Amino acid sequence: MKRRVRKHLPNAITCANLFSGCVGIVFAFQDNLVVASYCIFLSAIFDFFDGLASRVLQSFSGIGKDLDSLADMVSFGVLPSVILYELFLQAPQIEHISNFLNFIAFLLPVFSALRLAKFNIDTRQAENFIGLPTPANAILIASFPLILREHNLFFTDYILNPYFLSCFVLIMCALLVAEMPLMSLKFKNRDFNKNIFRYLLLLFSAILILFFKFAAVPVVILMYIALSVIQFRIIAK
Repeated sequence: MKRRVRKHLPNAITCANLFSGCVGIVFAFQDNLVVASYCIFLSAIFDFFDGLASRVLQSFSGIGKDLDSLADMVSFGVLPSVILYELFLQAPQIEHISNFLNFIAFLLPVFSALRLAKFNIDTRQAENFIGLPTPANAILIASFPLILREHNLFFTDYILNPYFLSCFVLIMCALLVAEMPLMSLKFKNRDFNKNIFRYLLLLFSAILILFFKFAAVPVVILMYIALSVIQFRIIAK
């Protein structure tokens, strides 16, 4: 019994990630973007714990790795693209252009698929990432409807601007497959000097989220990229 639990628990958590992503897609197409966004956050929690369970139980398998990528494709690829598509529809429509432009949102799952396929065969990503992780991209997009709900005037004009959304999609697609090293949040040890950038990210993220709630998420993602660039430039020297 213990052996079966040890073998199947991580995959069961991964399936919960996938289930949450599917439910989120339904809510997104029903224009309930707030619940759809919460589904992304829930999927991210499951995604964290399936990896943690695999490491704690020492239960690694080829099917688990592939299943994780398939679940991430739905929860962090398709679901955020549907949320973006609905935001395009809420934004002012550009005559003769928006009917086609709105579909640019679905470039995200294409590049997410490339990102995930690359991750599965890239041995350089054992400890750190090459390119923006799909959960980080999805969490950033999930913050948009929640920021709109808070009536944050600074962000609202951007989030519901079709030109901004188009540029945003193209930038995020590029970041997903960019040959840019980004740090993982996995702590291999407790050495402060070796994990200083991770500690800084977690500290400033907690402070920003405490004061600015979901409006802090875009800043946190930018800070994550900036700290990663600084860290790897220091290492390169």
